[in-house]
Amino acid sequence: MSKTNFTRRTAIGLGLAVALLPASVQADTLDTIKQRGKILIAIDVSHPPYGMLDDKAKETGSDVETANLLAKDLGVPLEIVQVSGANRVPFLLSGKADIVIASFSITEERKKVIDYSRPYGVIPVVIAGPTNEKIKQANDLDGKTIAVARGTTADIELTKVLKPVSGARIVRYEDEATTNTAVATGQQNIFAAALSTANEVRDANPAKNLEVKMTMAAYPMAIGLRKKDDALRDWVDNWVTANLKNGKLNEIYKKYFKSDLPAEMME
Repeated sequence: MSKTNFTRRTAIGLGLAVALLPASVQADTLDTIKQRGKILIAIDVSHPPYGMLDDKAKETGSDVETANLLAKDLGVPLEIVQVSGANRVPFLLSGKADIVIASFSITEERKKVIDYSRPYGVIPVVIAGPTNEKIKQANDLDGKTIAVARGTTADIELTKVLKPVSGARIVRYEDEATTNTAVATGQQNIFAAALSTANEVRDANPAKNLEVKMTMAAYPMAIGLRKKDDALRDWVDNWVTANLKNGKLNEIYKKYFKSDLPAEMME
């Protein structure tokens, strides 16, 4: 399926989801959370270091710590709703989650159907491959096959980068775990992913001698909310601003990504 058709079908499907959303879900979510006595936050626990399970099957990661901090400041317990990259938006729109904190980068396509908070992080998107592959620009991928998880920001950027490179072939897998397995098992040795995922695959497969070849883009990362959820969006925006200024969100980011957030983001 072409990216154009995929994007069109995704937008139509998400549009229908909004139209069919129950009236109760479209109500003031902030009041609903307080009345319910807990907040439902969608997190992808299969995407380290954003979300993962520890040796006791307990959720951990930067997104989990961010969600716990938000729930604590809101004064309600957190209930994690486990999602994948592909179903984050449908779970939000159907009311299965109140908000999404799942390495959720801001894209123009997603903004057509959901709202975002003020950004609280960044996600570099890269192409990685073996050290002996000479890849510094798009044309160096001519004649090569590149793996990527379907519908991710890496997929979006890879499609843009390779548009003028007719000899390159993209192999799209349904999720990041499957993509990573394809690289680990040698089905493809070049792949596109978020920087954190590329580093994870590299560390898990030292014999592959993988390294980051080029950075395609750096996406701002934000909390996903339903459209017209004005009271909750305002609260979340104020929460992000406060926790950027007090350094707590930077502490979480630095713990997992070994670097500080961009200085301009914390102003």
